[in-house]
Amino acid sequence: MNPKPWIEAARLKTLPLALSSPLMGSFLAWSEGSFQWSILILATVTTLFLQILSNFANDYGDFASGADNEERIGPRRLVQSGQITATQMKKGIVVTILLALISGLLLIWYGAKGKDTGIILLFLTLGIAAITAAIKYTVGKNPYGYRGLGDISVFLFFGLIGVLGTHFLHTGTFNPWHALPAAAIGLLSAGVLNLNNLRDYESDKKAKKRTMVVWLGDKNARLYHLALIILSAILGPLYVIFNYHSAYQFLFILAFPLFFRNIIAVFSYTDPIELYPELKRLATATLLFSVAFGLGHII
Repeated sequence: MNPKPWIEAARLKTLPLALSSPLMGSFLAWSEGSFQWSILILATVTTLFLQILSNFANDYGDFASGADNEERIGPRRLVQSGQITATQMKKGIVVTILLALISGLLLIWYGAKGKDTGIILLFLTLGIAAITAAIKYTVGKNPYGYRGLGDISVFLFFGLIGVLGTHFLHTGTFNPWHALPAAAIGLLSAGVLNLNNLRDYESDKKAKKRTMVVWLGDKNARLYHLALIILSAILGPLYVIFNYHSAYQFLFILAFPLFFRNIIAVFSYTDPIELYPELKRLATATLLFSVAFGLGHII
């Protein structure tokens, strides 16, 4: 089997975004003296498998629904282009589910070992929910991504649950203040999805794929994007103000010029194809924000 179409279908450019939440949760745990390498590695691997699963399911689901067609602007979809058959993609989805389950169960084993049964069941439920969310975004008779709910799912799983869950598996504790940087990562992740949907606005509208952008319309969707970025930029400093220890905690501000450049691009583009490179740039800026935030707290 030729691996190149599968590598393309995995959309490697989207993976830096997936790293942001386990890294943020792990850095916060490290700053509290409760870091575990096994948790970081397994949380990262599980998140990457979930992102790849989402990409595979999106490739298959949009093809099955007719959302992928010759008018689509974004990167080539492998099922729609015939590089991977629908049957092969379904098998690839199953394999990726199994890989995510294995790494996820190992993560829970190492992170929740010795804890109450209720905690273990909670993380098992969250893991199953994450796998289901990755698939049901575009697959099935009533995918939630076609009803404008994708942004909420991304905010929860790539933000709040991803960061707070990783931190808890390291430390066994929950700090409500950590909801601020976790929400910042979630908002930025929703921003990446919003860029994708802005780019595909016309084709999604014709295919009756009711994303948040289709619901809001082009102009309001740009304002929505502005709100996502600005609010995320506010939450980081707000956390530091109430949990101040050192000026190094503001290191994450290094990512702000990239955020503002992204805002300018969103309000100035005239051709949707111009947004294609912005997805990678915002994903990379989000990863930089996460790493700089964490390092600033460790230093």
